[in-house]
Amino acid sequence: MAYSAQVQRLMRRIESIPDAIRQDMQPSIVKSAEELAGMMGHLAEPSRDTGALIDSIEVTPPGGNTPAYSQPGGERTAHELEAIVTVGNHAVRYPHLVEHGTANAPAQPFFWPAVRTLQKRINNRINRAMRKAIKEHWSNP
Repeated sequence: MAYSAQVQRLMRRIESIPDAIRQDMQPSIVKSAEELAGMMGHLAEPSRDTGALIDSIEVTPPGGNTPAYSQPGGERTAHELEAIVTVGNHAVRYPHLVEHGTANAPAQPFFWPAVRTLQKRINNRINRAMRKAIKEHWSNP
């Protein structure tokens, strides 16, 4: 797959990060993704009919594969500094209809409100973990 010059430059910068720093950052990345998934489940509670939508919210840890029919984007492999929160699976293919609504059903957003609510907290947690890891490992590769 061809990437833009900006993505290629970002990937080169990520690959230049020492392995010890990457390893130290992974727990905070996974913790943030799990917190986000929990908030999504909480916000999706009013739309509960069978509970299948809430049960389909899944955190894919670094290096893992997302479910084949998940929203957004379907199956893919997470980078080593990435945890992915997805909604949907082979049986639950309607998360976008709940999130955005249809002509016959009002929107009951749960995905993007959770992202917007926790975005600053997640960024701060990851930045703290990165600063701590850099202080510990950068001068001692």
